[in-house]
Amino acid sequence: MKHHADLAEVFNKDEERVDWHDETLWWVRQKRDKASHQIPDWEELRETASQIKLNVLSDLANYLEQFEKQAIANGVTVHWAADAKEHNQIVHAILQEHGITQMVKSKSMLTEECHLNHYLEEQGIGVIDSDLGERIVQLANEPPSHIVLPCIHKKKEEIGEIFHEHLGSKKGEDDPQILTETARTHLRSTFLTRKAALTGVNFAVAETGEFVVCTNEGNADMGAHLADVHIASMGIEKLIPQRKHLGVFLRLLTRSATGQPITTYSSHFKKPRPGQQMHLILVDNGRSIQLGREDFRNSLKCIRCGACMNTCPVYRRSGGHSYHTAVAGPIGSILAPNLDMKQYADLPFASTLCGSCSNVCPVKIDIHDQLYKWRQVIIKEGYGDKKKTLAMQAMAFTLSNPSAYRIAGKAGRVVMKYAPFAVNNSLNPWYKQRDMPKPPKQSFGEWYSEHRK
Repeated sequence: MKHHADLAEVFNKDEERVDWHDETLWWVRQKRDKASHQIPDWEELRETASQIKLNVLSDLANYLEQFEKQAIANGVTVHWAADAKEHNQIVHAILQEHGITQMVKSKSMLTEECHLNHYLEEQGIGVIDSDLGERIVQLANEPPSHIVLPCIHKKKEEIGEIFHEHLGSKKGEDDPQILTETARTHLRSTFLTRKAALTGVNFAVAETGEFVVCTNEGNADMGAHLADVHIASMGIEKLIPQRKHLGVFLRLLTRSATGQPITTYSSHFKKPRPGQQMHLILVDNGRSIQLGREDFRNSLKCIRCGACMNTCPVYRRSGGHSYHTAVAGPIGSILAPNLDMKQYADLPFASTLCGSCSNVCPVKIDIHDQLYKWRQVIIKEGYGDKKKTLAMQAMAFTLSNPSAYRIAGKAGRVVMKYAPFAVNNSLNPWYKQRDMPKPPKQSFGEWYSEHRK
């Protein structure tokens, strides 16, 4: 499997795309800043949300039992899934029970994490993603590259070609309004003919047994309200204690995600309508393990706003697919190693540790601190890059030994002056993206010895 550095190098070959990707996400980050500055109590909201989530995580088992009890009383069928495989099997079993072979799905990063679409397709079940961005990447046979903006890596001209190939739009059409209308027409028949709809869950209220789905397109509502069977997939960390707490999170979520004052649709689902079945699947998939890791449990506060991605200088310039996991960016880099430390050992190193992610997080997750801690765990467990480990050991010896440091510095200056090709070549990762500096005539130590009097 290719690691982040290899995949980022592929993305970086298209400089125009990299620049556009970087500027677009930074524009979204600026919108977030403007929206947050319009609320005097923004920092108080962040602190309140953080404390509410901390309260939930400190008593998660009891809140889950309370939520299950209320949901069942409301007429919802509740399922528990220990991992991705069990989640997918439960969804399949529900569809089989009703003889359903076609399903419409709104955005759900949990189902991406579980690779649900691929699993159901192998079982002969057709799945259509109804979120516009998700539908675009589905037609392109790609995973989403961003948790809020799934096709942010695609240009409108490319989307036009995808729609021409799969939806029959005019060749060369790149007008966003016409492309959106094409998708709307295509999805309308899907909503009307699918007997089962799957949604994600943004927030679940332990007090009432209801759950809330936030969208800007209304696609979750269209699917769920027209279907005979509504399936909701929910990570066990999505709980909040009481309905009154929703106001805190709804004010934070969309401002952090896109700079909007509120999500266009914040839909409450509490009980099935007459004649409908509503199934809710509570999924662990490594979350209990993360909860037990004291240094990393704060990551379970995440409300999937994507703010850390929009501000991250590495994500903006390397693209979401370079993270080779469902949730990309800084938050994904601390969630993924919990699922498979060996497979995702590279991700905590895909960061400058600048702290911008932690600064914008609406629930105050200490993201950059956790990235640093994951690096320590990964190295200690023996999953670090062996070449880097040897290089760091050599550097530690050199920097702690004055004689070795002076000799190495002198040797480096000589090599860079008389044999620059030894440094300026493709084997040096730094040289791939940078111009190496001209060697100084003398070291700082030599200059200091001359001038200290």
